[in-house]
Amino acid sequence: YLARKFFYLWAKMTFGQVLPSKARFFYDQKILHRTFGRWKEWWTVCREKKLSLRAENHYRHFLCSLMLKAWRAYVCQQQGERNKYCVAESHAKKQKLLRTWQCWLAYVDVQRTKRGMQSVALVFRERSCLRVSWAVWRRHHHQKCTGHQMNILALQHWAQSLQFRAWLQWRELYLYRQNERQKETRAVTHHQHWELRRCLGAWLGYLNLHRVKKRQNELAQELHRGRTLRRCFSNWQQLLECKRRIHAHQRDLEKQAARIALWRVFAHWKHYVVLCVEESQQCELAEEHYRHHLLVRALSCVRWKGLW
Repeated sequence: YLARKFFYLWAKMTFGQVLPSKARFFYDQKILHRTFGRWKEWWTVCREKKLSLRAENHYRHFLCSLMLKAWRAYVCQQQGERNKYCVAESHAKKQKLLRTWQCWLAYVDVQRTKRGMQSVALVFRERSCLRVSWAVWRRHHHQKCTGHQMNILALQHWAQSLQFRAWLQWRELYLYRQNERQKETRAVTHHQHWELRRCLGAWLGYLNLHRVKKRQNELAQELHRGRTLRRCFSNWQQLLECKRRIHAHQRDLEKQAARIALWRVFAHWKHYVVLCVEESQQCELAEEHYRHHLLVRALSCVRWKGLW
């Protein structure tokens, strides 16, 4: 007991009011507190990285869903326009066939009438043998035939003018729809570019803030490095590992951004090529329809001239 008492007195006089055991306990507690703080910072960085990856995946999925909806709407619209165009072509063919059939019936009736009139005229000529009356009847018959032919030509010209007006109106409506569709596509692309620019600005702000925080942590670690060599060495290893991960993550983000930009450019180019091909096909079909119409008109004119 006396030895312990004099040992405590000697320790107080030598080390002061704080004993070595209390100093050692306080030192261990401080080291544990600092280690827990470093571990908490590392856990926060990992959690922010996971949240950023989830946000990127969600944004990519949202863009894919929007593009799929736009593509479905475009396909439905194109299919509806093609169906309307097929119905218009079938209606035009039916109208042409009906007009041809009506002209043929009129031609048959005229031929029958002419044959009847010719037979009656021949019988009358054979019975009466009056050349003067035959000449007068022939002149009147020629005048009637000429008037009938002029009426047929006038009707054909009127029908052709109506068809040309209808084709002009359809062409104006088609050009107007094409312009409206191009305006809608430009508006959608402009909105997508604006959203992408806004997200990129927010991500750059977050990256700058993260860099400032990292710089502050580095400065604090440099101030703390002069106290203990072992603690400084461990902190340096952790900081190096964190930098490597951040640089690897930045490289991955840059690669993903380049791939997304390339994919979007390819999608826009593919959409533009499809529109150009469809427009050229429609122009070729319109020209073929117009040439077919001209050929039918020429054949009808040649047929009428041969008959007369």
